[in-house]
Amino acid sequence: MEKFTTLTSITAPLDRANVDTDAIIPKQFLKSIKRSGFGPNLFDEWRYLDHGEVGMDNSKRPLNADFVLNKPEYQGAQILLARDNFGCGSSREHAPWALEDYGFKAIIAPSFADIFYNNCFKNGILPIVQSNEVMDELFAVEGEITIDLEAQIVRTKSKEYSFEVDQERKRRLMNGLDDIGLTLQYAKDIKAFESQYFKTYSWL
Repeated sequence: MEKFTTLTSITAPLDRANVDTDAIIPKQFLKSIKRSGFGPNLFDEWRYLDHGEVGMDNSKRPLNADFVLNKPEYQGAQILLARDNFGCGSSREHAPWALEDYGFKAIIAPSFADIFYNNCFKNGILPIVQSNEVMDELFAVEGEITIDLEAQIVRTKSKEYSFEVDQERKRRLMNGLDDIGLTLQYAKDIKAFESQYFKTYSWL
């Protein structure tokens, strides 16, 4: 998992509330258990004008020109702005996989569904909660904004907004540690324990 310290990027404004995980990555794409390859089908039913299925050549599919991710000015955005209750619905971890694979590293919204919120941290995405009033201001920002995780600040050209984050989750993001990476910090201790264990219980 990549380390998250500071991020400066344009934002993609998804001005919708109650975006559920089936909208983020539709159910027909859940057959794979790999974390990669879901980006082209992120928000599939909104991005394309036809019905998407696994194995389709997305480069040949008709795009919905009105959808935010298809607009030229938002290409390359790594920060997603959203509205209340983002990530609601089923608890599929494929949702943050798709967002991360597309290129998003942070999502700012007034509220998140609990399971989705937790899954974001496990997959290297920083979910930031801001009030509806602040979100209105961020939606109106033109150009880039900066997220400073260490200082816990979202910064525009003219203003700063603080945010709260669990300190252990912050530490893991700043050090690029998912659950596997966290365990591998103790790889030498685990190996030493196993070696001694099998000496003691050699019949196992």
